[in-house]
Amino acid sequence: MRTFNPVRFADKETAAFASTLKQRVDEYFKQNNLDKDGNWVMYSKTFFMFALHFIPYAFIVSDLLTGTVWYYLMWIISGVGLAGIGLAVMHDANHGAYSRNQKLNNLMCLSLNIVGGHALNWRIQHNVLHHTYTNVHGLDEDISPAKVLRFSPHAPKYKFHRFQHIYAIFFYALMSFNWIIVKDFNRLKQYDEMGLLKAQKTTYGKELFYVILTKAFYLSYMLLVPILLTDASVGQVLLGYVLYHVVAGLILALVFQPAHVIEHTLYPLPNENRVVEKNWFAHQMFTSANYSEQNKLLTWFVGGLNYQIEHHLFPTVCHVHYPKIAPIVKQTAKEFGLPYHGEMSFSEAIVLHFKMLKKLGQ
Repeated sequence: MRTFNPVRFADKETAAFASTLKQRVDEYFKQNNLDKDGNWVMYSKTFFMFALHFIPYAFIVSDLLTGTVWYYLMWIISGVGLAGIGLAVMHDANHGAYSRNQKLNNLMCLSLNIVGGHALNWRIQHNVLHHTYTNVHGLDEDISPAKVLRFSPHAPKYKFHRFQHIYAIFFYALMSFNWIIVKDFNRLKQYDEMGLLKAQKTTYGKELFYVILTKAFYLSYMLLVPILLTDASVGQVLLGYVLYHVVAGLILALVFQPAHVIEHTLYPLPNENRVVEKNWFAHQMFTSANYSEQNKLLTWFVGGLNYQIEHHLFPTVCHVHYPKIAPIVKQTAKEFGLPYHGEMSFSEAIVLHFKMLKKLGQ
């Protein structure tokens, strides 16, 4: 049984950076008379991402596209939509940044359930563990994948890890499929044993019921409906479904992983008193990285997650504001002698990630 043994962050060291930065960002929103939550850009994007997922699906189940190329293209586009819903819609709602209306945030969190995931599992893994304990071995589950991959220098190393920079892409392609079929069930049991479900004021039995119910609904409309109601063979549907998840998995993995697992970022360990000797805000500067900050299209599609530093510092601020507050963060970090990992393209960040995988495997 895995136990939950949290760490604390030092309150004094670099605390002035945190207070100064928060004051400056708050002043930006005040001077420009802006709310920190989403706006029309966020809401129009929501419509687009759902359309990107469900319009190709409608073509799939309508039997209007009989050509093999067009049929599988619809599955691929729908997979892009699946990633888009997670990155640019659910993610903000999960942090309470989609809207000032918490009921609307909660509703949009359930968009993950509509496409096969489980919102509560994601909230625990992402908000409670990853955001609080970024790159802290044993607590941040984003750097604690299955043993076949080694994302931290403090994780156990096996001989096969020397090849992980080669085979990792295969497991990235399976990421969303694994999450839907296996991971949600495993994580739910684990979080119950760690006491994290109780902290969320729910129970294992209740959440397991929701997991089974939502996955049955998702698999029914994504697999059973095309198999039973169209002329496509079972093999064609299954192949299309695999392509759908391969596309989504690769997008999700290649957006998230270069933001924390590259040579620039650190993996701090707590001392014997379970204290990380940096203020939490400063800790985020050492463990997160930005990329393609000038690429407006990428920023739009990935929900501002290429501004990972700003996202980690201000997760309750909607991602549509990240490009404007990024210069404030960068300048304040410079004044306080803290790193600001950025100024690299998306492709450069991916290359750095795989170089780090190779380094971690040697």
